[in-house]
Amino acid sequence: MTATENPAFRPVGANPTLLFGMDSTERARRIAANAGFGDAGNGAVLLANMDFAWDPAWLKEIARRPGTVLVSGSQPVLAHVPEGTDPAPVEQAMLGSGGSLAALEAVDSETAEVNYHELRKRERPFVLPLGPDSADAVERAAYDASYKGVTDVLTLYLWRKPAFYMTRWAAQMGLAPNAVTGVGAALCALAFFYFWFGNYWLGMAAGFIFMVLDTVDGKLARCTGASSKWGNVFDHGIDLVHPPFWWWAWAHGLGAYGTPLEPVYATMLLAAIVVGYVAQRVIEGLFMARFGMHIHVWRRIDSQFRLITARRNPNMVILFFALLAGRPDVGLELLALWTIVSLIFHGVRLAQAEMQAWRGKTPVSWLT
Repeated sequence: MTATENPAFRPVGANPTLLFGMDSTERARRIAANAGFGDAGNGAVLLANMDFAWDPAWLKEIARRPGTVLVSGSQPVLAHVPEGTDPAPVEQAMLGSGGSLAALEAVDSETAEVNYHELRKRERPFVLPLGPDSADAVERAAYDASYKGVTDVLTLYLWRKPAFYMTRWAAQMGLAPNAVTGVGAALCALAFFYFWFGNYWLGMAAGFIFMVLDTVDGKLARCTGASSKWGNVFDHGIDLVHPPFWWWAWAHGLGAYGTPLEPVYATMLLAAIVVGYVAQRVIEGLFMARFGMHIHVWRRIDSQFRLITARRNPNMVILFFALLAGRPDVGLELLALWTIVSLIFHGVRLAQAEMQAWRGKTPVSWLT
């Protein structure tokens, strides 16, 4: 929905607590703007109690429920006041100066059913009191909320905590997400050139730092309300395009490293990797177009396989251990094999979903 279709967003009260180095009210306005809420709306108003912090998913959920108030315990957190209803009593209730919530239906943040499929996870969106003593907990909750529930094993487990501290530091320093993406892009290119000339360990170092920054920029954008269409294109465009170039550079660098492969064989391996990568992306797009959800969230096994499927991060793990054994050439062979296995898995899953749909049973995500 656009800002004019949504209710107008209005913070209630003031809170001096800083979140990610930002004034909490300004951060709330930015997050609301990124979610499609502006100062003007459709005649209704969405009131936000600044004594609380909340997952942006709650904004969309309460916006879908005119005449409701999200409560934490007995305290009002977010209220969707319909057009024609006086918001003053609700504002007063949020400020603790009397007022009334009688005109609204209460939605308990601990028990409400929430449509939370956007980030492909099952965790309930958070609502937390906001104050100096709870700022760290709120920042961690906001950071965790920005994570897709279905991603690769490195992003989800290995550098989740380090990336949090980097995200918080970048926010406190006032760094823009696109600046972080730009630094990452430079490291991505540097990794390509190191791989090309067989300097694999230096390439690994540049590549892994880039991979961490690739997590930080998106989290920084979501946690500070600084998301933009250009930033999304910039970030995801790099993610989509660069992996085949890395594998090409890796293959080229084998000669300089001292473990060359026969040229025709190396070309065959590289073709399997690149074609398999593109084909998997096509399958993902077809699945999304046909069933309105990511292929990785259809069944639990799909989410589990996403942890290790032949994407950049798991592929780098394969190459890392091959390099540790002094055999980057074997790493390329294993990468081609794993790409083919992953392609077969996703191809079979698409065929199974089509068969289920043909039988009249539309595939539904296990996260629903």
